[in-house]
Amino acid sequence: MESLVELTKQLNGLVWGPLMLVLILGTGLYLMGGLRAMPVRRLGYGLRMLWRGRREAGEGEISPFNALMTSLSATIGTGNIAGVATAIALGGPGALFWMWCTALVGMATKYAEAVLAVRYREQDEQGNHVGGPMYYIKNGLDGHWAWLGTLFAIFGALAGFGIGNTVQANSVADVLQSRLAIDPVFTGLVMAVLAALVLIGGIRRIAEVAGRLVPFMAIAYLLGGLAVLVLHLQALPAALLEILEQAFTPTAASGGFAGSAVWAAIRFGVARGIFSNEAGLGSAPIAHAAAATDNPVRQGTIAMLGTFIDTLIICSITGLAIVVTGAWRSGETGASLSSMAFEQGLPGVGGYVVTFGLAIFAFTTLLGWSFYGEKCVEYLFGVRAITPFRLLWVVMIPIGAMAQDQLSFVWLVADTLNALMAVPNLLALLLLSPVVFSLTRDYFQGGR
Repeated sequence: MESLVELTKQLNGLVWGPLMLVLILGTGLYLMGGLRAMPVRRLGYGLRMLWRGRREAGEGEISPFNALMTSLSATIGTGNIAGVATAIALGGPGALFWMWCTALVGMATKYAEAVLAVRYREQDEQGNHVGGPMYYIKNGLDGHWAWLGTLFAIFGALAGFGIGNTVQANSVADVLQSRLAIDPVFTGLVMAVLAALVLIGGIRRIAEVAGRLVPFMAIAYLLGGLAVLVLHLQALPAALLEILEQAFTPTAASGGFAGSAVWAAIRFGVARGIFSNEAGLGSAPIAHAAAATDNPVRQGTIAMLGTFIDTLIICSITGLAIVVTGAWRSGETGASLSSMAFEQGLPGVGGYVVTFGLAIFAFTTLLGWSFYGEKCVEYLFGVRAITPFRLLWVVMIPIGAMAQDQLSFVWLVADTLNALMAVPNLLALLLLSPVVFSLTRDYFQGGR
């Protein structure tokens, strides 16, 4: 087992090494340039489309608004609390700056993913719209590229059981046990029952739950984080300066912080940023393909908001709270570091904000990833595989909640599979970028 763990660690270091970070950032920069910074310039337009997207206006199973909420339900999770804290704990405050850079170019990546997902989506045997990287590889590229779509579906289905299921279930069980002394067995069983009730209704039920829970949980967490920042307002300018300085200079050891090189800030900032907003992984377009829309570009402008909301707003709140309170020097990491920062900022209350935020975030991530995994399995085996997949997904929840010894290995494997998902997706985005640029140009030249 030890040799397997070591081999996986080496593979993880390879797939998340310099080449992967260059590919992710390079693809985002290329798309942003080809789009002439449209995702940034048209941010307000995207917000207007999001508001209008509450009403269905085309073929699809869910409203454009709920498509975004479904994708956000999967992206707003442990990465926003534990992932940000881990990046800062390993790379210093400068890692937050690189997370912001990743999010800016990631908006272009997420936009392109959604445009292609709607443009090349299909209807399955049950009449539901299905799409995502496997479909835009299959329908948008020549036949000899089809194996890339199959690889994506395999990696996506397997990664879901790790990063989208067992890891999330365990995060909820762990935080509720440590804060409220709730037995992980009970937590796992309750989560399994709740998830089963939602999954029975398929994408419509998932989207309905996400459309209610995601805005509520995001606003509640933001209010808690903003309260911490307001109470430390005098420290905010210095914190921002520290983030900018340490993005380009090594971070010295301080308190419990061991110090880090600039490369560590870049690596962990980019990797955790991608882990949080999933721009480039190819997961979110699976949800956007089900949107009731009559135009791929319109859905793309809504999709790009997911990266903006996830990283530039929610992750920033977590990161700034950690820096302004000075908690990053404590030597803590992960969710414990975020909890410490909020507790220092809001004594007696802050810890509970992180506890319930993490629990709800992780549960909705579990729901969102169930849909991603389901569509990957459907692509490989057809609609007959949907029910067995849902049953297995529910069974794995309490197993993940109770698991301890092997969880770090599961996390490592899932993280590696996430990177392997990104490779075929990013290649497809580059090859199909002329389609994205053409559709975008035609749409906005119409005076929109």
